[in-house]
Formats: sequence, C-alpha cells, structure tokens
Amino acid sequence: MVGFLGKLLGRSNTEDAAPAFAAPLAPSETLCIIGDVHGCDTLLSHMLDHLDGRDEVARVVCVGDYIDRGEQSRAVLDILRPRDDGDRFTCLQGNHEEAMLDFITDPDGHGRRWLRFGGLQTLASYGIGGLSEQSTGDAVTEAAAALAEALGPDMMNWLRAMPLWTTSGNLGIVHAAADPTKPLEDQSGHALKWGHRDFPDTLREDGLWIAHGHTIIPEARAAGGIISVDTGAYATGRLSGIIAYPDGRTETVVATYQGVSCGYP
Repeated sequence: MVGFLGKLLGRSNTEDAAPAFAAPLAPSETLCIIGDVHGCDTLLSHMLDHLDGRDEVARVVCVGDYIDRGEQSRAVLDILRPRDDGDRFTCLQGNHEEAMLDFITDPDGHGRRWLRFGGLQTLASYGIGGLSEQSTGDAVTEAAAALAEALGPDMMNWLRAMPLWTTSGNLGIVHAAADPTKPLEDQSGHALKWGHRDFPDTLREDGLWIAHGHTIIPEARAAGGIISVDTGAYATGRLSGIIAYPDGRTETVVATYQGVSCGYP
C-alpha cells in the first residue's frame, strides 16, 4: 500500500526508504578493536597471543571494562598495563573503571552501586572479602582503602589517565556510544562511557564510523557506520574483536577457552 501511494504521489520506494550510512570504513592502519574483557584473563591472553602473531595488525585498541563480573580482574589489569603505550596499544576507560575509581574516592557515596556492578569479584581478585552488595559504612570504607593500597599509585594513575576515545582515519573508538550530532572532542564523558539514547538509531553525518563495546550482542558486527564488539565474555566465554583494514574489510576474531577463531562477515 505504501509503495502504491508513493507512486500516486510521484515518489519511488528508494525515496521512501530510510537513508543508509554511505561512508566506507577507512582506518589509517590495520587495527583490532577488542571488546569488554570483564575479568576474563585467559580469554584476553588467548586473544593477545593470537594478535601478537599477526604482523599485519599495527595497532590494538581495547574499549574498556577490564574489571568486574569475571573472577580475574587483577590479572587482566596486570596483563594490559605493561602493553599500553598509547600508540600501538591503547586502553580506553570504561564505565566499570570509572565506577571503581569513584568507589575508592567516595566509598559511602558509590559503594553499593559498584558492588552491584561486579565490584565484589574485583575485590576478591585482590584478596579483599567480607562484603555484600548491601555493605555500607566502615566495611566499604576499609575495603576502598585496601583496594587503593593493593592497586598502588602507578596502577591508579594509569586507570585515571585512560583516554575516553581514540581515532584511526574515519574510525572513532569509544567504550559505550557517542552522541551522533557531535564530534568526538565535544562528547560528554557520560555518553562515551555509559551510552547515548540516539546512538543506535541516528546516522552520523560526518562520515565517522564508531566502534564500541558496553552493550552485549550475540556476535561482533560492523554495519551502518557502527562496529560493536561486546559479546559478554564473562557470561558467554567468548571475547570478541574486529580487525579493521584500511581498504574497508573487517575480520572477526573470537577468543574462547579452547582457542581463537577468525572469520569474515
């Protein structure tokens, strides 16, 4: 019926269709974007060992959420921090890193939220126990102090200094999302780390692709100007990444406890 009315009014089906994102993907180098790790150190090690053997991969970007939910947050941070040089290997800050830092700074104000987000597992990985999701008062104050001591100043400074976004050619990489009406340099930290309501459905008009994690999907994908890489590693046992090539091709890389598999969409 819509097509028939369109013909009567002189419009074609093509004109009635929603606009498509037209800009081809064109990063400036071959790079891999790795999704949310969430304390899964074995999966991360499998992924990084595989990428270390891929000479064509010039850069690796991790989208954040290295901690919480999974059981080995400490091990994940210990793997990533020595690699992060801000050039060939970049670690972005996710909302879970922000929540942990807020807990350390203000345990009474932020403790219960972070503990519900998976902070109990992160504390346990540093040998800090005796709390529940409802803990308050002296229990969370003492836990925050113990965590800050266990992390140490170098790790704390690294976590605080993590960038919220990076780019390669016409590819922007963030943790959660971006306001489609603003350039990356004008984004709010909340949009980049927690999401933006218009991100999934509003096309950008500047030709910038956005790669992100944060929102769990069944399989990593690259389509319509968006690359999504969070496949819920802590729950599914699948840590995903996408390799983006300067010619616009993409390759999916999935690390499981059995090894790594690759494929082209």
